[in-house]
Amino acid sequence: MNVHEYQAKQLFADAGVTVPNGTVAQSADQIDQALASFPPGQAVVVKAQIHAGGRGKGTFTNGFKGGVHVVSSSEEAREKAASMLGNVLVTKQTGDEGKEVGTVYFTEASDIDKEFYLAILSDRATSKPIIIASTEGGVDIEEVAEKSPEKITKILIDPSLGIRPYQARQVAFSLGLRGDSFKQCVKLVSKLYDFFWVKDCSQVEVNPLVLTPTGDVLALDAKVNFDSNALFRHPDVVELRDISEEDPKEVEASKFDLNYIALDGNVACMVNGAGLAMATMDIIKHYGGSPANFLDVGGGANEEQVENAFRILVSDDAVKAILVNIFGGIMKCDVIATGIVNAARKLDMKVPLVVRLEGTNVEQGKKILADSGLALEPADTLAEAAEKIVKLAAQS
Repeated sequence: MNVHEYQAKQLFADAGVTVPNGTVAQSADQIDQALASFPPGQAVVVKAQIHAGGRGKGTFTNGFKGGVHVVSSSEEAREKAASMLGNVLVTKQTGDEGKEVGTVYFTEASDIDKEFYLAILSDRATSKPIIIASTEGGVDIEEVAEKSPEKITKILIDPSLGIRPYQARQVAFSLGLRGDSFKQCVKLVSKLYDFFWVKDCSQVEVNPLVLTPTGDVLALDAKVNFDSNALFRHPDVVELRDISEEDPKEVEASKFDLNYIALDGNVACMVNGAGLAMATMDIIKHYGGSPANFLDVGGGANEEQVENAFRILVSDDAVKAILVNIFGGIMKCDVIATGIVNAARKLDMKVPLVVRLEGTNVEQGKKILADSGLALEPADTLAEAAEKIVKLAAQS
């Protein structure tokens, strides 16, 4: 689960991480009230709040350029905010459809002497938290990794021990900090790691982390992702969820405990098990198709979940065909077949449907499908199913 920058910064502040003061406006009526919290003459940064990077270089569909602006007066801040609120911002991460800005974040401008990059992630190779730091902040870390990998420091943390003082100092040393700035950085890194661990984060990123001319170390930006599987432990974090930033189909799927991620293809997939779902998407690509989604109905799905899964799939106008690939273990093939038949009849599906069943009660399941009278294509193997569905999608 993602949160907005202003929410992440409030969480940082609550954790003892130093951030600039800021406030938000979510309507035109709130702009003046938000700006009143800044002293007269205070330089202000106006930031559009969407769940996507590249806001500063983005362009609004109304022609206004830039989702981040530094201004020197309340009048200018008001003008910039009014051009952002309610309008659609397109960045390199949003795609051409962009995202509508429902919140504008005003934060005090900070004098910057040096910019750094700092992040804490889950390292997939070791299954341990990893701290990534670089002297090259304010730019894409991928670009730094490609052109100047020697400027990136990586520190693995043993989760059973947590961050050790020498590791926090190692980060500060790698950034070239000295004196009181060094001490501030050590404290910030330690608190940021504690936040990452306690809140079950999958990513905490500060880009840029800045050093001011007076030697202060501040988190000037904040990006936080939370492990969705651990949200039950953090009701305070769940309250920060902004479903307007999420794909409506993904929001709907979460209501029925379906693991759904929208993609940009035209072949919809309904599978049980994440590994089988990945293999199904791979073989669709192998036969020249393009998956429209990742959908794992889980090992114990019932007829109702199957019906809701189909309803979500057919709601995507890009879908030209649907492939069902079920391996019945705990989930019985006859139950799935019944759910497929009922859903197809109830939803009056018009797109081609290929079904491959294997496992527990597979013969009963195949008979239910054969006797249904529905125009669906059975398949005995995954390869056969993929080849059929790709051809049908191309013909639709």
